[in-house]
Amino acid sequence: MKDPVNRFLTEKELRCIEERIREAEKTTSGEIVVKIVSSSDSYAAAGLLGSSIISLPGAILIMIALQSRDMWMFLGIFAALFMVLNELFTRVPTLKRPFVSASDRQREVEEGALGAFFRRGINDTIDHTGILLYISLFEHKVRVVADKGISEKVDQEVWQAIVDIIISGIHEKRQGTAVAAAVDRCGQILARHFPVKPGDRNELADTIIMGTAIR
Repeated sequence: MKDPVNRFLTEKELRCIEERIREAEKTTSGEIVVKIVSSSDSYAAAGLLGSSIISLPGAILIMIALQSRDMWMFLGIFAALFMVLNELFTRVPTLKRPFVSASDRQREVEEGALGAFFRRGINDTIDHTGILLYISLFEHKVRVVADKGISEKVDQEVWQAIVDIIISGIHEKRQGTAVAAAVDRCGQILARHFPVKPGDRNELADTIIMGTAIR
């Protein structure tokens, strides 16, 4: 199955967003990075939980249909169902979603975003003016991580508004336009507080980072 991250944006949308990043950074000393991941964790435990929950009643129903009380047969049927279902959950990760709590999804996205922020060196810009737009598809969540130079001047509500732009766009199947608009808005915020300076250079690549995002 094709990774959903590769279907999230068209090639034209990718190029458009990257151009918007370049244009936004012409007006500011800040840096904007976009990372899109299929999932912030493998959620292996959710696959095991789902397989167990479905396999047990499934095996019981089969035993009832066979009118058998053979415990070894029951265990064999349960094991077979479990293995098939676990493989299915592995191949189609979206099936795990009902077995992952909202708090677990939130925590994994937070950790994934912060991990990407530091791993990609967004915290290492000269004036600490890097921004990460982190989009995690499995969890249906977006996180904006701003370095300390920006956080000291911009309220969290401003970033939540940018998150809302992207989330609304995804729900309306216009994610390319929404991400581009979010980049534009980040550029406006950065330009207001951190205008471009003489000798400014591009410290981080403008290409969108696409990945399976398992840390």
